[in-house]
Amino acid sequence: MNNRLRRAVLALVLTAVLTVGTILGSSGAGMAATNLAKQPAIDVDIALGNEAGALRFFPDNLQFEPGRRYNLHLSNSSGQKHYFTAKDFADGIWSQKVDAGNVEIKGAIHELELRANTEAEWVFVPLRSGTYSLRCTVPGHTEAGMVGTIEVVG
Repeated sequence: MNNRLRRAVLALVLTAVLTVGTILGSSGAGMAATNLAKQPAIDVDIALGNEAGALRFFPDNLQFEPGRRYNLHLSNSSGQKHYFTAKDFADGIWSQKVDAGNVEIKGAIHELELRANTEAEWVFVPLRSGTYSLRCTVPGHTEAGMVGTIEVVG
């Protein structure tokens, strides 16, 4: 009888632990990501450089709201490669995907390189407010003024 009681209690405890784990797992980040992905995306365009060879981001100040889904369309019409580097910003967002040519990239993104005359789209949701620096990490480009600011306000 004592063994039977122990088994019943153990079975009850295991069932409770598995039930709680299942509930928490299904209502966690996976569910949140699914809901974020269903929002309509707000389109934002940014050019990295231009045909005249200017080392600038156009515009050089981007503003987003936390919890809103964005489709950042990046274009590089210049004759040289540029980077879109904003690591601290990238650490505070949920990246759904990056579309570049015929390739779709999923997971954490920290930097995008756009070769000459290319485009990419980055779909993401900012998760935390803050002001972040943006720069092109090609040698000499930051120093020449290819910098900007990303603000997540709200």
